[in-house]
Amino acid sequence: MTPEHRITTLDSGVRVVTERVPGVRSVALGFWIATGSASEREEQVGISHLLEHMLFRGTERYGSEEIDQIFDAMGAEINAGTDKEATSLYTRVLDRHLDHAFTVMSDMIWHPRFGELDAEREVVLEEIAMYEDDPQDRVFDVLGKAIFGTHPLGRAVIGTAQVVGAVTREQLAEFHTERYLSESIVIAAAGSVDHDELVQMARVVESGRSQPGVSTTDGHAAQALLRRPDFQPRVRFLEKDTEQYHVCVGGAGIAREDERRFALRVLEGVLGGTSSSRLFQEVRERRGLAYSVFSYSNLYAHTGEVGLYVGTRPDNLAEALAVVTAELERCVEDPASEEELTRSRENLKGRVVLALESTGARMSRLGASVMNGLPILSVNDMIERIDSVTIEQVRELATQLFAPHQLSVAGVGPDEESFRTAIEPLLTAGVQSQPSVQAVTL
Repeated sequence: MTPEHRITTLDSGVRVVTERVPGVRSVALGFWIATGSASEREEQVGISHLLEHMLFRGTERYGSEEIDQIFDAMGAEINAGTDKEATSLYTRVLDRHLDHAFTVMSDMIWHPRFGELDAEREVVLEEIAMYEDDPQDRVFDVLGKAIFGTHPLGRAVIGTAQVVGAVTREQLAEFHTERYLSESIVIAAAGSVDHDELVQMARVVESGRSQPGVSTTDGHAAQALLRRPDFQPRVRFLEKDTEQYHVCVGGAGIAREDERRFALRVLEGVLGGTSSSRLFQEVRERRGLAYSVFSYSNLYAHTGEVGLYVGTRPDNLAEALAVVTAELERCVEDPASEEELTRSRENLKGRVVLALESTGARMSRLGASVMNGLPILSVNDMIERIDSVTIEQVRELATQLFAPHQLSVAGVGPDEESFRTAIEPLLTAGVQSQPSVQAVTL
């Protein structure tokens, strides 16, 4: 039986992983780099994100506009992303264009010339300004600071205008040399792709590189990332003239390799991850207190976070947060009925399988899994893991992660006093075992 995927490690340490998908004529191609905002030093906050932008500003062989023209001529889009622990550059092209796309993208990854810095700096500064104007985006980073404290995972990926406005070409080039290392890079492809041919493309590119790069990653930044976050409940509020209060509640989660990640996804489906979930039904459908309300989680190398979001008008703030508090208490006491558990498991299986009908999703799964050292599970394996989630596992996670007294609260809105009054039921839930709450105003 042919395996679903193949992996080859080149002499330099670059890993190539592919999955051939029969019946398609396209290839999703991605370059994954194991560096993100969490590995930055304080004075570098936002440099990973700026560097990602600068990949598009020309290479030793291709100009900035030429890159756009090449992918437009293929009928393709090329994009990139930065998160807390990874950077990626990706596209989806017709199989006959794969060689050309690979040549251009590999040059972008290994040979950026950091041209047009002033122009791209202005683009990123506009993005930061847009982000700061959007309270629904900002509240998640406000919560991140509350959950993780001074740990690097609490920083906003987008960075700050102060750092972005002062970064030089030399600093970008140095950061690129330190972080875009061969052993940190995974090349992933899914669709109409031949593994051996892609490996050969990568070897040709490697043969033309004068020096694969030597690790000089900053030890202080690495140690800061390995340090356990100072998890304790905190309250953070950002005063902003908005029509709604945007509120997030959350706390410590689990690491991405934790086998309980499947149980967590099932629990989320019951609490707030679906339209039939408790939060959605109680806050939105039955009471009309919000348009958007949901739960979520982020899993990192050594830890993670869980949270929920609700956006509501000032008149509804107190009632909405009272309902949220009641549902969190209910989650701990009675995390799921058998009917809810079954529905959430089936929902999760459906979303996993439907997502993997996309070559882009398959490529992302390959790249992220190999980069993070996770097993690449088959669809059947994932379905089996989801089906094996028990009510006992869900109950244990709910008790560990969602007890209200251990959660932080973040808000963005027009009046801090009203916010603090409204969250009082949440802060006093389970008060007999509640530690002191650290209140911080931004």
